[in-house]
Amino acid sequence: MGNIFWIIAVAVIAAGIGLLTVGVIDGNRFVVVKEEFELPNIAKECRFVLISDLHNKIYGKKNDKLINAIENINPDFILIAGDLVTSREKEDMTPAIELVNTLSKHYHIYYGMGNHETKIKSRREDFGDMFDVLKKSIDSPNVTMLENECVILSDYNIALTGLELDLEYFAHFRKKPMAEDYLNTTIGKPRRGRCNILIAHNPDYFEEYSDWGADLVLSGHIHGGIMRLPVLGGVIAPSYRLFPKYDGGIFKEKNSTMLLSRGIGSHTIPLRFFNPAELHAVTIKPAEKPAET
Repeated sequence: MGNIFWIIAVAVIAAGIGLLTVGVIDGNRFVVVKEEFELPNIAKECRFVLISDLHNKIYGKKNDKLINAIENINPDFILIAGDLVTSREKEDMTPAIELVNTLSKHYHIYYGMGNHETKIKSRREDFGDMFDVLKKSIDSPNVTMLENECVILSDYNIALTGLELDLEYFAHFRKKPMAEDYLNTTIGKPRRGRCNILIAHNPDYFEEYSDWGADLVLSGHIHGGIMRLPVLGGVIAPSYRLFPKYDGGIFKEKNSTMLLSRGIGSHTIPLRFFNPAELHAVTIKPAEKPAET
């Protein structure tokens, strides 16, 4: 019995060390994921980089590994799907700010809000002027922050909208029902005759985004479920819900497609298990048959 006990104990310890090693390695590397979509009303092909959930993560010296990867992709523009920073008091936002400022010298960046940006903006009693500092520090003509706003990328006939969800839609343990008119009231109706791309940080409301009229939804927030298991997928969402329906990858709903990034960084628990961070290189092309207007 004694020998069996020690064999089991050694096996458990070895498994724990192995799992921790995977968590550290996956928590400090990223992969480039290439995606291609045919979308209605696109005027011409374009390529963009999608960054989500950086959370002030640094790869290499001043994020040179991340910058080099983006330069190799050579995008027409860059989209940020929220949580560039982390909502912690006295958080050092320098890594995120330096990354955006460096990239903005060469690319136009469209920055959608995540729950962490919304939190530091709306809870000033806790975070002071953090959001103002963030916004002022990346004040560049090549950076457009989309706070429930839409911009038209006329060269491609894209209506790009950044949805800033109220914090109540990031509730823990449950999905809060969304009011029927919430999206139209918050961001207006989709632009007819254009390809509507929606940056919406929380993927839980994909069905609502589809009903609103998004052709392509770009989301993050879930971090791939922290740990990924065969068949079961992501294990836990930031809302503390187990095995979330939307954990990472591509999803379809009616006429809409959602690209859900597993994120490029992490916070609170700086580990990822069988779940490396993702930088997305996305090519979009005109659909063979244009959508009716």
